[in-house]
Amino acid sequence: MAEFLREKAAVAEREHLPGSFVQVVADFLAAGGKRLRPLLCITGWHAAVGERTPPPAVIRVAAALEMFHAVALIHDDVMDQSSLRRGEPTVHRALTGQRIASGDSHESAERFGVGGAILVGDLVLTWSDELVHTADLTPGELSGLLPLIDMMRAEVMYGQYLDLAATGSPTDDVEQALTIARYKTAKYSVERPLHIGAVLGGAGHDLLDALTDYALPLGEAFQLRDDLLGAFGDSAATGKPRMDDLRDGKHTALVALALRAASGPSADLLRDLLGRPDLTDAQAERVRAVLIATGARDDIEDMIARHRDRIGELLSARGAIHPGALPVLHHLADSATRRSA
Repeated sequence: MAEFLREKAAVAEREHLPGSFVQVVADFLAAGGKRLRPLLCITGWHAAVGERTPPPAVIRVAAALEMFHAVALIHDDVMDQSSLRRGEPTVHRALTGQRIASGDSHESAERFGVGGAILVGDLVLTWSDELVHTADLTPGELSGLLPLIDMMRAEVMYGQYLDLAATGSPTDDVEQALTIARYKTAKYSVERPLHIGAVLGGAGHDLLDALTDYALPLGEAFQLRDDLLGAFGDSAATGKPRMDDLRDGKHTALVALALRAASGPSADLLRDLLGRPDLTDAQAERVRAVLIATGARDDIEDMIARHRDRIGELLSARGAIHPGALPVLHHLADSATRRSA
């Protein structure tokens, strides 16, 4: 990605285009991230072919997945009005700050920041496509790959839309929360990256089915851990404000379970405080106390543990997955479900 962005910076300079546009993307990608999707893409390739070194084309497609993920995060931060990502100002906040520093009014600067972030995301989407189409894939590889990429993108947009529609009015509908998690995270973050790598390795249906059996419980557990971190995590570790999910009133399985189990006053407290943009630290602590007292936090931990056990049983059976990929799949299942960031 760094090499690709250096090429784009050189093009911008040669064509007298705004180099700051490229730098915003470079800064965002350099701020960190788990690189989960490219890692899973490479692991999917290993699951199909074994422990050989992946060819450059596979690495380039993996980079395209990380580039697309940047699009999702940049636009997600705009929708959620988030101020921090990976411990740094979100793209729209950074652009707003630049305009304020140059003398713009706050209102004008914020309008520019939001519009600029949408354009940055759109540009990165174009670059994600370019990485795929310049990876020197054969026509056969492209015909197998492109439908998966299209499906991945559509699924995450459906998931984001469901999340957006439910935000601000959480209910006790646990199944709806899990459906959001499946499309927003499980399929997008785990299943499709594994499938994309595996298809590039020539995988058949048996392997793709085995990877799905691994991916969906892992992706759901990953999102459930995210929900816990959104309510109880340490901002210094997560790089995101601790109260964003509570202030937004995100419809998570954690909140749904709490509403399902809460007594009248506790349920009223959750409905009154969740989704309040002016939620105070003291009010957030009251919400967290209910999430604990109802057993919702423990229930989510139990769900994560059950998913982890199920994944372990699947990998022990091995099936169609090449043994060379199993150590990484075991490690990812453990680290992604026990993480603190």
